[in-house]
Amino acid sequence: MADDTGIEGLIDLMARLPGLGPRSARRAVLVLLKKRGQLMAPLAQALAEVALTAKDCQTCGNIGTSDICAICADPRRATGEICVVEDVADLWAMERGQVFKGRYHVLGGTLSALDAVGPDELGIPRLVARVADEATREVILALNATVDGQTTAHYIADALAPTGVQITTLAQGVPIGGELDYLDDGTIGAALRARRKL
Repeated sequence: MADDTGIEGLIDLMARLPGLGPRSARRAVLVLLKKRGQLMAPLAQALAEVALTAKDCQTCGNIGTSDICAICADPRRATGEICVVEDVADLWAMERGQVFKGRYHVLGGTLSALDAVGPDELGIPRLVARVADEATREVILALNATVDGQTTAHYIADALAPTGVQITTLAQGVPIGGELDYLDDGTIGAALRARRKL
């Protein structure tokens, strides 16, 4: 094993990434070292560039390279729909589906009394103001089906109630290809409550 502190430091940094432990980080660093010209140098350059240029969108909280992200700047996305997501990763997941054509609002987390995360930290007052400013017809709450996610969804619904905007949530239940025998009771219950006419 190399005793170079630079390499060990790189391994330690890589091990902090989600999904990478010390062993996976060590393997990734070895690949980078073997392919310095083709992989490591361009990766280092891209990381340095993104570190300097990445910004949070002032409107929705997405990450881009300008003050207003491409989604918020696109006039075709002004559909009167705002999809509220917990994190940028959720926004990217929604965009991969290529179904939603409106705009987003990224909370940056969920309400949590234990972690001292309240409505102001999540920009919920800003969301309420956006709904009025953008003549929003529908707010889609695409939050995770966790206790904190559902608590946050109910809080947002209450905060938006005076605006008269339609508030919807994503359907929850049996995934495509899922077998009932392998699903937990909560998923089966949610699927049964969200049933629709065939």
